[in-house]
Amino acid sequence: MSQLLKIVLAEDETALGTIIKESLETRNFKVFFCENGEEAFKAYRNEKPDLLVLDVMMPKKDGFTLAKEIRQENKQIPIIFLTAKSQTKDVIEGFGHGGNDYLKKPFSMEELIVRIHALLDRTKLQQSHDQIAIGQFNFNYTKQLLVHGKMEQLLTHREAELLFHLAQKRNEILDRSHILKKIWGDDDFFNARSMDVFISKLRKKLRRDANIQIVNIRGYGYKLIC
Repeated sequence: MSQLLKIVLAEDETALGTIIKESLETRNFKVFFCENGEEAFKAYRNEKPDLLVLDVMMPKKDGFTLAKEIRQENKQIPIIFLTAKSQTKDVIEGFGHGGNDYLKKPFSMEELIVRIHALLDRTKLQQSHDQIAIGQFNFNYTKQLLVHGKMEQLLTHREAELLFHLAQKRNEILDRSHILKKIWGDDDFFNARSMDVFISKLRKKLRRDANIQIVNIRGYGYKLIC
């Protein structure tokens, strides 16, 4: 029998947390349910989960703070935020603290499960690509590290995922709607704005090589030229 994948779930609404835990456990996950951020951090340390599902607004330690602390020692573990907040700035803040996905309440369990599987699949894919040459840069996908000579830049999870897909389609158009659905889970307005912000950040980090460009192909998507 294969070993169950472990998830730390942090949700301060007991009824909702219980429903999520029971639903995930019927899908062959082992779930460690915590009702505040401090308990979740202890569970992360003790259980070494494969993925975390974190509510943003929690007592003792909120989800963003918890994710930031976890990212200081683990750059690879997938993190999904659950939240009632839906403003663009909140979504961007969540990704900025190391989140891989952002699910707005109310949500369906099927959607959460699909996103969990998608993140776990992407993590396996990432781990199979340790070194990618991009012009004068060396991109370590697993470590989320961009190296140019002696200069090293640590990327966020979202930056690393986006750069990986751009690199896989280098000199070709990366379809905007496709990549939004693949990485963000939806191609709505808020996610599109978030992706534009991350494209700008990647352009700044790649500007040491003048031969590298990320071009906006209006109406279609982006193209990494190198």
